Amino acid sequence: MQYTIRNVPTHLDAALRSIAQRQSKSLNDVALEALARGAGLTGEPTRQRDLKKIAGSWRHDPAFEKAIADQDTIDEAMWK
Repeated sequence: MQYTIRNVPTHLDAALRSIAQRQSKSLNDVALEALARGAGLTGEPTRQRDLKKIAGSWRHDPAFEKAIADQDTIDEAMWK
């Protein structure tokens, strides 16, 4: 299969070319490896960059709430 990819940002082009040169690989090979990694096809664990797994998991904790409230207390003696 053959693809044509347009509007590749300059910084991405530079990074791919740099990797290709460092690894003595063709730009095509490096681009294919990057696409496979990005699509999750390499078997390598991918870093999660969002909070979906923890969103909505907050539990009310009175001790934590008190600790946060204590941080919001202004020590008047320090500000004189």
